[in-house]
Amino acid sequence: MNGAPDHDRQGGERLDQLARPGVVNVAHVITTLGLGGAEVMLLKLLQHTDRRRFTHHVYSLVEPSGPIASRIEALGIPVSSMGMKVGSLPDPRAVLRLARLLRKVRPDIVETWMYHADLLGGTAAKLARSGLPIMWNIRQSNLDPALNRRRTLQVVRLCARVSSWLPDTIVCCSSEARRSHAAAGYDASKLRVIPNGFDLSAFHPDPDARRAVRAELGISDDTPVIGMVARVDPQKDHRNFVEAAARLLAQRPDVRFVLCGHNTSLANATLAEWIDAAGVRPACQLLGPRHDIPRLTAAFDIATLSSVGEGFPNVLGEAMACGVPCVATDVGDSAELIGDTGYVVPPRDAGALARAWDELLGAGRAAREALGLRARQRIEERFSIHHVARLYEQTYETIVARRAAKDR
Repeated sequence: MNGAPDHDRQGGERLDQLARPGVVNVAHVITTLGLGGAEVMLLKLLQHTDRRRFTHHVYSLVEPSGPIASRIEALGIPVSSMGMKVGSLPDPRAVLRLARLLRKVRPDIVETWMYHADLLGGTAAKLARSGLPIMWNIRQSNLDPALNRRRTLQVVRLCARVSSWLPDTIVCCSSEARRSHAAAGYDASKLRVIPNGFDLSAFHPDPDARRAVRAELGISDDTPVIGMVARVDPQKDHRNFVEAAARLLAQRPDVRFVLCGHNTSLANATLAEWIDAAGVRPACQLLGPRHDIPRLTAAFDIATLSSVGEGFPNVLGEAMACGVPCVATDVGDSAELIGDTGYVVPPRDAGALARAWDELLGAGRAAREALGLRARQRIEERFSIHHVARLYEQTYETIVARRAAKDR
């Protein structure tokens, strides 16, 4: 990652935010602002925290692009870029620049999102002001070397070494993430779980969207549709999905599969090869990235994930909020999220995945709809964004109060 000249998307005059009495000023440092789970969770958190009690400023290490940065700015929250480049080594000048900006803004707490931001943002916060509270945010659970970049795991190891003194608190998005990072050497006394939260007003059962999306895709209302919203990545294990699709089609040739997410297109030669080798191309629609996930998800009969690694998967909770039952592999906190409202199967087991799909389709549409309503109720009761935002607010206040007590 290389540093770039000073550049603030909202202009320098937005940076010098004076603290208001009784208001906690939170600076968020995130690696990127692309369409990922951490970025979406940050956006939802900013949308639902109490703006009378909390102010925010977002710092992206990498030059922000896409809709997330724009949507954050539309909330009236400044977004600043450190100008780093994806894939390059960190530039110390960018860390120093972030430290200068944090010193100017004078936040009450710095929350960092994802490993690179945890390490670099935490370092900048220490340089900005002695005693500035730091809260790390861990967004994944699987640290398998076969599924993660070597450089990412190097950053994880560095974070583990400094976790006893750099952050005040480490928030994990799932119980499995807490377990795996404690095993990796993170200070277990600082690890706590705050799950992802879901916006029930944005994600809800929508019969009109179901009809419209199916019409757009040329799929009839009574055709069974299994959908997966996931970028193509080793942890998502699309090959397992394709193999399971071939097994199910042998029993149910009328089923259709819808894939969306970054690199989910036939232009992806590896994915296309798997699909053609399995003989499932006529039954698959690959949509690439989409910005209408709520209406797309509402068109599914079953939402699924074939992953070998997850933290707390947003797409499952979003599908459940839409009243769509889920079938997912037993990774991260997928089982905790789904509970008894869907099916959880072992990872890397295409036969088990296909059998779960088959059983849920065999139960009939009425049974699936009833299960979907139970799924939405589970999200309402345990994982609404309003509840999760309150957990973050309580954490901010606890950290700031603890630091204030030390300073007295």
